[in-house]
Amino acid sequence: MPELAPVSRPLTTGEARVGFLDDACLLQGQVGSSAECGVRRTNATACNQTDHFVYSRGEEMPNRLSHESSPYLQQHADNPVDWYPWGDEAIEKAEAEEKPIFLSIGYSACHWCHVMERESFEDEETAEILNEHFVSVKVDREERPDLDRIYMRAVQALTGSGGWPMSVFLTPDGKPFYAGTYFPPVPRHGMPSFKHVLRTIAEAWQNRRGELIEGGQQVVDTIEREMNARGQEQELERDSLDQAFRSLRRDYDRTHGGWDGAPKFPQPMIIEFLLRHHHSTGKSDALRMVVDTLEAMARGGIYDQVGGGFHRYSVDARWRIPHFEKMLYDNAQLARVYLHGWQVTGEPLFRTVAEETLDYVAREMTDPGGGFYATQSAESEGEEGKFFFWSAEEIEALLGERADRFGELYGVTRQGNFERHNVLTFVGTWEDRQALADARGRLFEAREQRVRPERDEKVLTSWNGLMLAAFAEAGESLRRDDYLEAAERNATFLLDHLRDDGGGVLHTWRDGKAKGRGYLEDYTHLIDGLLALYHATFAPRWYAAAAELTELVLARFTDPDGGFFDTTEAHEELFTRPRSVQDGALPSGNGMAAWVLLRMSQLGVELDYADAARAVLRQVQSLVARYPLGFGVWLTALDYALAKTREIAIVGDPDATDVQAALRICRDGYRPHQVLAVGEPDTSPAVVPLLEGRKRVGRRATVYVCVDFTCREPITEPERLRAALEG
Repeated sequence: MPELAPVSRPLTTGEARVGFLDDACLLQGQVGSSAECGVRRTNATACNQTDHFVYSRGEEMPNRLSHESSPYLQQHADNPVDWYPWGDEAIEKAEAEEKPIFLSIGYSACHWCHVMERESFEDEETAEILNEHFVSVKVDREERPDLDRIYMRAVQALTGSGGWPMSVFLTPDGKPFYAGTYFPPVPRHGMPSFKHVLRTIAEAWQNRRGELIEGGQQVVDTIEREMNARGQEQELERDSLDQAFRSLRRDYDRTHGGWDGAPKFPQPMIIEFLLRHHHSTGKSDALRMVVDTLEAMARGGIYDQVGGGFHRYSVDARWRIPHFEKMLYDNAQLARVYLHGWQVTGEPLFRTVAEETLDYVAREMTDPGGGFYATQSAESEGEEGKFFFWSAEEIEALLGERADRFGELYGVTRQGNFERHNVLTFVGTWEDRQALADARGRLFEAREQRVRPERDEKVLTSWNGLMLAAFAEAGESLRRDDYLEAAERNATFLLDHLRDDGGGVLHTWRDGKAKGRGYLEDYTHLIDGLLALYHATFAPRWYAAAAELTELVLARFTDPDGGFFDTTEAHEELFTRPRSVQDGALPSGNGMAAWVLLRMSQLGVELDYADAARAVLRQVQSLVARYPLGFGVWLTALDYALAKTREIAIVGDPDATDVQAALRICRDGYRPHQVLAVGEPDTSPAVVPLLEGRKRVGRRATVYVCVDFTCREPITEPERLRAALEG
């Protein structure tokens, strides 16, 4: 069979390099794209698709994807490719016809997915090859994170990197034997064309099938070993946090902020850890990295200077030019960490960015029922970033004599900074920004008249849990009733519309229909959001819901060998049961489980929860210390497990003046190592166990401050409460 030669030079945007092993027809080169649509550089990338039947007379009809709920799959419903959704029908066809499966995984906001669709999946000749020699399956990675994870592991095992669009070739029973990401329609920059790859694999399947099947089993064995791998188990120790901090400080970009070079991704979980590490140790370097990175991102093009909210990542190391899609999970985590940055520093820019980001989500990414939508595409009118571009002439027409000053502060030139267009960046002072608020408002009103990027209106439980937490925390800290209302509507929506018959959660909702068994991350991220909402409102129902879901996590996901699986036993059986520990763009389900179990242990006075959290932390502690960029939420959980944490129970009516006064003291500034419970257990059953048995002293609000479940004398005086919290 012909050999595909690997490329040795560095890749540019959208490229891939591939090669076959001489004796096994397995991929040996790198496959990836510097234009990553959803993972960091160390884990790789690319991006999108749909499906239809092609008849011999050239007539086309929508394919099987036309009835799918996913907007991403529906985008491919008119391709000449005979697409199948993932399921028994496709697998049975592959087995009956003894054909390999071509699996394409992407998502609706992914630019390079759209590119590959236009170049290859809408091409009749390419479709003919796929339809004759393969069973083609299209998957929305956001609907099926389990498939995305295990086959991304395959891409990485075969190529050393990965990304979207993910292109994986499987045996009929689902075992991967060849993989890549984006493939061009014609040979380009040393890469073979997609048609050449298809013909070569079809020939290999015909003539060397046994070798491919054997290679697929080797890949499966590798993935199973990785999924079951654990670090060297050791007792929890603060030196692991210090080691992680030193690694982050060493790799930090002192010129532009953040970590790694281009493309550069936000790292909200890492920033959160550094805020906590500064709080625990007082290390000025930790706070300096936080402040400089938050400011650099807020000033860059990765932040939407006109409408608020963050794009996925920056294609350059200076945060200037973004990849333009907006993801709910990025904006949830970044809004929260900017809020915390403001709590620590008082920097007004950080508060403003947090508010503008949440305002963007409330305005453009919220379903009338209260759910939050998943993504906003990078493209409008077929052009990446068009909605967000500006020309000097447009700004002059809108702002008149103020255009020069605006252009000076927002980097506007007649030449542009991206393909002769301008992506706005900001170089002025806080006062300058405030002075130009009405000018930005004029640009916003003008931009509202443009054709909008497409929006994926799926409501994903895990992503919504993250945004729920951001709205709840911001509502409480900034005293924004509108944010609290958005959080309560969202929690009600999720608990009403995304539950299964056994009280668990479902994964996704769209157009009135929920489906898909919940994954570990759906449970843990929702618990995190519900706890944040309880701490903001002290309404017992939010804690009760979190407690119920915590019990289901332990019952449905526990791995007997330690930690948690990503799926329940009732989930569809794949070639391996996924178990992920490393964080990606979202916190891992295992890491978030450790984090929420520690806090639920305190509120629920349930030591078994803390034991479960500490057990899984012991298994990954050595990895967390060595590879901090891949374990951000674990660092937060480990910091919490090792900190001097406080459980604070306030007895009284949450709306009473004296209780509110005590709460202001407890909530003053950034206090990451405490939980709060408020209520009157004397007059009604205490839903939150931390309140049980607590009595008022006289008729005043009474505060019980406990450290590791050891409580001090009840407090009724504000001065004593401040001293107890600082001591």
